[in-house]
Amino acid sequence: MKEYGKGAQGETAAVSGDNTEVGGLSRRRFVGGAVKLAAAGALTGWLPAFRIGSAEAATCSVPPAFPAGITLYQQAYINWARDIAVDPMWTCAPATPADVVTICNWARVQGYRVRALGSMHNWSPLTVAQGASCPNVILVNTRQNLKAVSVNTATTPRTVTAQTGILMEALLATLESYTLGVNACPAPGDLTLGGALAIDGHGTGVPKSGESLVSGNTWGSLSNLIRSLTAVVWDASSSQYALRTFQRSDPDCAALLTHVGRAFITEVQLQVGANQRLRCRSWFDKTAAELFAPAGSSGNTVNSYLNSAGRFEAIWFPFTPKPWIKVWNVQPSKPWTSKEVTAPYNYPFSDGIDQAIIDAQAQAVLNDPASTPDFGLNQYNVVAAGLVLTGTWDLWGWSKNLMLYIKPTTLRVTANGYAVLLSRANVQRAINEFYVMYSAKLAAYQAAGKYPMNGPVEIRVTGLDRPGDVIGISGATSPQLSALRPRPDHPEWDTAVWFDILTIPGTQHANAFYREVEQWMYSNYASYAAVRVEWSKGWGYSNSAAWADATVIGTTVPNSLRSGQPVGNNYDTARIALNQLDPFRLFSAPLLDALLP
Repeated sequence: MKEYGKGAQGETAAVSGDNTEVGGLSRRRFVGGAVKLAAAGALTGWLPAFRIGSAEAATCSVPPAFPAGITLYQQAYINWARDIAVDPMWTCAPATPADVVTICNWARVQGYRVRALGSMHNWSPLTVAQGASCPNVILVNTRQNLKAVSVNTATTPRTVTAQTGILMEALLATLESYTLGVNACPAPGDLTLGGALAIDGHGTGVPKSGESLVSGNTWGSLSNLIRSLTAVVWDASSSQYALRTFQRSDPDCAALLTHVGRAFITEVQLQVGANQRLRCRSWFDKTAAELFAPAGSSGNTVNSYLNSAGRFEAIWFPFTPKPWIKVWNVQPSKPWTSKEVTAPYNYPFSDGIDQAIIDAQAQAVLNDPASTPDFGLNQYNVVAAGLVLTGTWDLWGWSKNLMLYIKPTTLRVTANGYAVLLSRANVQRAINEFYVMYSAKLAAYQAAGKYPMNGPVEIRVTGLDRPGDVIGISGATSPQLSALRPRPDHPEWDTAVWFDILTIPGTQHANAFYREVEQWMYSNYASYAAVRVEWSKGWGYSNSAAWADATVIGTTVPNSLRSGQPVGNNYDTARIALNQLDPFRLFSAPLLDALLP
């Protein structure tokens, strides 16, 4: 027997083949249950609420004179948290980028907007607004046909050219077949490449002590890997929308690298580096008080893991003392204690549960908010037991299989999101201040009989989108709307700490809590850091809703992308460029109309 850790209630997890037990649950029973759920269909992806052809549609008028030869149908739009749902939406499936151009020119004449449709794995209403009824909007399904990919290994750096409907999992699998990869990426593999690039999708990772960046990679977001892109833009000479390719050195490219949905990108060329073998170890026995201790503290702090490994994530369930932390190391050879994995999504205990069961658990805590502490403890215990019973506390394999771990069958939650730009020396300080604030605020709400947060806090740490990472392109532009854009006036700010707080949609008092956190963040970090919003998450809170504070949307967020940037190369430059490239605002939504007027 070997002891690996203790659960929140003190039970010891002992590992001994298939007879492992945690709290009376054997490994064989645990894994067997997951298999049964998979067989019952629990592990399938999201399916549209409906999809019907234009001939059968009756609820919304058929778009007039829609281009022949392009599949047109109605389908529900439902975002990741299921708190934005619009039934039905007219949707089409172009076969080629040229079809996208045809759709756009039709839309301009007919008064429709054009919104790229990927996996709908998003929280913020950047595509459509909640409550829209038969809007004059065409969703363009990029996943069905726009997913071509090719790899060039003859150049330096090596590159991959891909259409934007390809899923991240498929893209990384293609790269893996050439022994290529990326340094970091978002955890869900069902994101489309186009969706990830639009919102500067990121993973987690900074250089550990003494580590050098692998050529072709970046410590920033996926957007910083772009070398060129092709977009649908207005061509004044022909008075039509047309495809145009932008090189990374083109000034207008800076606005398109992270366009937040104000553009339609059909294809990108990314630079990539040599693939790496990673080791991912999970711990659930380190206390939040130790991990998030004040700067300068000894022991198992976040800073200690960044120095030793560079790649770190904390998932801290509410009202529990010990987060689930993941630490990734570059590890060319398999350690004897590690379990080799050859596919992604290796935590079945977190995303292999029947959706009906998940929904019932979520509804139970909504009906009885006072059960939130028990709900948080249960989430922690499932992780603690699951890591041991499935033998996934120490994994090793190619990078894709360690970086992708979220499937559509996990608990659907809403989330706020912010990046705090600062110097690496201040990372521990920033996390400690957040920890102290959050703990106190959670306790104060609890004392008042309120439980606004029933999901975890997630903390990740990345580098920034430095144009110098782009190899061989003189004058490579910086993504003007990326949360990870460096601040020239603060060259010492080389790191970003990402904070997300998750809760079940519909939880009472959540928006008021989020608003207090947001206002605290902008105030607290102002003396030594800068705060930017995470585009895909919640921000701009009023006491009753996200994306509802006009001052945050119209002033605070734009100023966060102006501050420290040169005149003629900032938020305003990006807004002007996007309006010139799309003067008819085909590629917009109500939130974007307010954010980027």
